[in-house]
Amino acid sequence: MTTTSQDELLPGTRRALSHRIAVAQTEGRAPSLVAAVVRDGRTVWQGGRTSVAGHAPDENTQYRIGSITKTFTAVLVLRLRDEGVLDLGDPLEKHLPGTGAGEATIAELLAHTGGLAAESPAPWWERTPGSLRPGLADVLGEQPLRHPVGRRFHYSNPGYTLLGALVEKLRDAPWEDVLRREVLEPLGLHRTSAQPCAPHAGGWAVHPWADVMLPEPVEDLGRMAPAGQLWSTTGDLARFAAFLARGDDRVLSVESLREMRTPSAPPEGADVVAGYAYGLGLESRRSGERLLVGHSGSLPGFLASLTIALEDDVAAVVLANCTSGVSPAAVGADLVRIVADAEPRIPEPWRPLRAVEPSVLELVGQWYWGTHGFGLRLTTDGLLSLEPLTGNGRGSRFRANGDGTWTGLEGYYAGEPLRAVRRADGSVDHLDLGSFVFTRQPYDEGSSVPGGVDPEGWRGIG
Repeated sequence: MTTTSQDELLPGTRRALSHRIAVAQTEGRAPSLVAAVVRDGRTVWQGGRTSVAGHAPDENTQYRIGSITKTFTAVLVLRLRDEGVLDLGDPLEKHLPGTGAGEATIAELLAHTGGLAAESPAPWWERTPGSLRPGLADVLGEQPLRHPVGRRFHYSNPGYTLLGALVEKLRDAPWEDVLRREVLEPLGLHRTSAQPCAPHAGGWAVHPWADVMLPEPVEDLGRMAPAGQLWSTTGDLARFAAFLARGDDRVLSVESLREMRTPSAPPEGADVVAGYAYGLGLESRRSGERLLVGHSGSLPGFLASLTIALEDDVAAVVLANCTSGVSPAAVGADLVRIVADAEPRIPEPWRPLRAVEPSVLELVGQWYWGTHGFGLRLTTDGLLSLEPLTGNGRGSRFRANGDGTWTGLEGYYAGEPLRAVRRADGSVDHLDLGSFVFTRQPYDEGSSVPGGVDPEGWRGIG
């Protein structure tokens, strides 16, 4: 076993990380397993474990990453959206006609709500040459839909094949070339490629009832490449994880990445219980009290996971060269937990705002929606934050629009307008939040309360 690390992590933390991947490789009977941890946007730990004496993979060894490829494809689609080339609400037919699945919108394909089948028609596409499916019709089959469009989450590999074809049509270049030019090269992901480049791991199937192995075939997925073709390393995926958390305006803004992380698909009942949701090319799941985003991946002979805890600013990458036995997502969640719990993030020092408009400062403090008490704060990032005083009720942050109004950023009030309604003398009468009236006192008789206030006012039981 070899492990490399930087000095930022404490020795006890490094040992706990090494122990976790050692247990995963041993109990999962993986021929090899590699992992990396990112904190504050930088790789702070890397480890490898192997069954081969005297040799272990490192951060430059390629593994196949399966469906993590979908996140790369989603980034390309969001780039087209940000350039104004398409709208996520556009039906696929508008840009890529004649597929037979054109009713689905681009957003629905990204979120796996397009109603498409999970897999392409037989034979099993992951273990057969992509040349057997040269056209989109071969990927989709005669009956591409399994569900009404937009009604439910149903994971679809052909859906991401369509998105890759959309990228090729609008860029007039192969998907792989577009990906290299627009994402891989700007982010410095020089060890990520559609074809394996030495050094790379071989993919293995481990017998479920005996400690013996069988090599898995390595196929070029052809048309299905945008759904799962890529090979990468822990070093490259660590850099990709930092990008997904922070953004890079050369590739995609942090606002668009936040949109990718936002759940977009209606979850199944079991997913609600498990805390799982899917956004636009990114998964989110609960691990204890911690929200994790990222993506998992698998192809015969390979398992992969990229996991990010945004609030802790910690991410983990786990790659293994076996068809089953290891749960990279569970290992990744544990690596994140080990670092975040042992060495919690030190917050930035509090600093006051440089300046604040009196008209904004006038809005902060206590407000009432009917009889529900709320506090409105101005935060150091220039946002307004509305929170219930008792812990029960709807809260949100609001971004200034530059014209005296604000727009909700999350929860019930996401996208809803907030404005201060003023009296003739300029003083604030009430806040209007998407037609809800917030007053300084419960049902303030001096404010414009819809329906009016009983003239006899508050009273006890007679």
